[in-house]
Amino acid sequence: MRALVFILALAAAPAYAQFNLRDLNINKLVDTAKNVVKATSDIAEPEEINIGRDMAARLLGAAPLVNDAPLQRYVNNVGRWLASQSERPDLPWHFGVLDAPEVNAFAVPGGTVFVTKGLLQRMHSEAQLAGVLAHEISHVLRKHHLKAIQKGAQTALAGDALQQAIKDRSGLARDKLISLGSELYTRGLDKSDEFEADRLGVVIAARGGYDSYGLPGVLQTLQASNAQDSTLAMMFKTHPSPTDRLGALSERMQPVLDQYATQPQLPERFAAETKKLR
Repeated sequence: MRALVFILALAAAPAYAQFNLRDLNINKLVDTAKNVVKATSDIAEPEEINIGRDMAARLLGAAPLVNDAPLQRYVNNVGRWLASQSERPDLPWHFGVLDAPEVNAFAVPGGTVFVTKGLLQRMHSEAQLAGVLAHEISHVLRKHHLKAIQKGAQTALAGDALQQAIKDRSGLARDKLISLGSELYTRGLDKSDEFEADRLGVVIAARGGYDSYGLPGVLQTLQASNAQDSTLAMMFKTHPSPTDRLGALSERMQPVLDQYATQPQLPERFAAETKKLR
């Protein structure tokens, strides 16, 4: 719980204002970015946020935050700047780096996003960080995890128990609901959700003023990695292959990728802010 409180404290820091591109209307270039998110049936936003906080606590129980306040503040600032470009800027967005060698990133309902130390160590620029964070932000915007939790709970919990689990944070039904949510991180979302988050993530990163090839750059690094590397096992298990993701982005998003490829990558600032991880 102390780690979760630490993330909440970091959220009080001002978001980055390194770019001023609020008028950049590249939503016209991708259909998924044009629609305002509709509320998931039966789960209001306050309940979504509470479910996410309970799930975040579970994740932090498995892997603590990296003990580096400047690093956490940096990632939090980049993430909050990107979230301010999104359809849900007023969610209580929080971002943190988990002290884990595995290569992965996670989002929970309501606006909390984690990236592992192992993934951060494989990045080379702030644009790449932005691409990954924007992908995770997109999962929250589209309520991918929330919808998957609700679908699973409708099978595992009777109607009354499901409503109780949503509203009562202390009951056994709630514990089962959060367990169902936690299982998503070892099972993975639908491939279509991951492809959608890639497309929308490219849009959000570009709107934030970053080189649109940040996320594809990370995917290319993963594509070139040793498939037998144990730190990549969960990433490859729970996501489509990097090759498939790159192909899907090229097919659907090439105009965006090319048009905004000259925006800043900021490798020097990224190196300075993450130097303790090297």
